[in-house]
Amino acid sequence: MRLVFAGTPEPAVPSLRALIDSPRHEVVAVVTRPDAPAGRGRRLVRSPVGALADEHGIEVLTPAKAGEAEFLDRLRELHPDACPVVAYGALLPQRTLDIPPQGWVNLHFSLLPAWRGAAPVQAAIRAGDELTGASTFRIVRELDAGPVFGVVTEKIVPSDTAGSLLAKLADAGARLLVSTMDGIEDGELVAVEQPADGITYAPKVTVEDARISFADPAIGVDRHIRSVTPEPGAWAEFRGERFKLGPVQILDAPPLPAGELKVERKRVLVGTATQPVRLGEVQAQGKKRMAATDWARGTRIEQGESLT
Repeated sequence: MRLVFAGTPEPAVPSLRALIDSPRHEVVAVVTRPDAPAGRGRRLVRSPVGALADEHGIEVLTPAKAGEAEFLDRLRELHPDACPVVAYGALLPQRTLDIPPQGWVNLHFSLLPAWRGAAPVQAAIRAGDELTGASTFRIVRELDAGPVFGVVTEKIVPSDTAGSLLAKLADAGARLLVSTMDGIEDGELVAVEQPADGITYAPKVTVEDARISFADPAIGVDRHIRSVTPEPGAWAEFRGERFKLGPVQILDAPPLPAGELKVERKRVLVGTATQPVRLGEVQAQGKKRMAATDWARGTRIEQGESLT
């Protein structure tokens, strides 16, 4: 099939690469978000999906809005049979959805109808889900509500962060997306409507959402930190300044008051509503990321000081 692929960030790259490598399909263009300023010089940088398309000599379309007349005209000229989508990051109006005869097919990183929305991986980890996955579905106007073509499942292990889990789902999802495109071309794949029960939502995670409350139980603190690692990054406050936190270890140790720090020779503990947790890597304001023990050696922590 002739495909126009839509996607923007790094998790969409495995899917684009798999479709480029597929002998059955031709990626005739890529739609991605406009180049964005990055780095200290704030130079405009191509998205990861756009950069991969450039490497393969594939036309890159960067409309400010996916309903622009100029973009729609070019999309019609390309005559795509279908438009696979992975984390494009912009609304697709109905007039855009109507152009490819086989529709726009989205790869979403959850087992729909669970965790519709922008941050399904983060939501699954924070909720303590033991199983997640990826789904391909036909895009409709309602958010992530279209009929599902196929799914793959993935266990969530205790060490998973949002970053590591998303990387696994991006690879597995790429294979699912290619097989979905194959099935659509063969005319043998039937999309199944999502059930009305079990719908949950996963809105975008903000920096403020990533603030950790040590008044929560240790298991909640652990899940919360892993769910926002590496982005937007977990944090609390120490001495009135932002203090970034990496994943922690739940300990079988005597309780400490919530947030209170305890420095030992080989570890730094912080209290929660239940048992304490051991801090891993941390980053104080204006400092580099380092092991919590190294940070503690350079910081005179007084008895009773806390992370808040």
